[in-house]
Amino acid sequence: MMYNWRHMTEEQRKDVLAMRKTYCHPWHSPPHNPQNERTRFHVFAACYEHAPYIGTGRERMVAFETSLVGLLQRDADLHAWAVLPNHYHVLITTTDVHYLRRELGRLHGRTSFVWNGEENQRGRKVWFNVMEHGIKSDRHFWATLNYVHHNPVHHRYSTHWQDWPFSSTAAYLEQVGKTDAERIWKEYPILDYGRDWDSENL
Repeated sequence: MMYNWRHMTEEQRKDVLAMRKTYCHPWHSPPHNPQNERTRFHVFAACYEHAPYIGTGRERMVAFETSLVGLLQRDADLHAWAVLPNHYHVLITTTDVHYLRRELGRLHGRTSFVWNGEENQRGRKVWFNVMEHGIKSDRHFWATLNYVHHNPVHHRYSTHWQDWPFSSTAAYLEQVGKTDAERIWKEYPILDYGRDWDSENL
């Protein structure tokens, strides 16, 4: 059964949102490296055939997000993320994206083994791939950050950014504030961002 935020009690929502705030990072300006813009990446991955393997329940969503964020904070600078029932997006700075992709592949392997064991589905293919797009400019950075935070709304898992607990949105809105978040949203619109690849066939 696909995970649904609306099915959680108010107490469960408070617990999850409190955990979101433990991953606080400054969002007032993007990291900038004029010598090598491509150290900043939008990385994303989907479950095989877009099946909701991540989102079978709250506990799995929490556990996977915790593992993903922990890995990325260990091996990169993590700026934004959103974990959905069948895929995830992250915005990072790293000097070795190939190493990071290998580490994400290992995370996919571990989670596949555990989830398939829990559901008696040995041999089932859980993940499709890990892909990345290099960030080309500060404008691209902010548009990507908006896109990552908007993704649960884009895929109709929530009505508003702040309604989705498995993302960096809570900390972002708390640090930047509603006024600046609205300004950044209008100044760096996502437009057709992701139209050709962020679909049910990702």
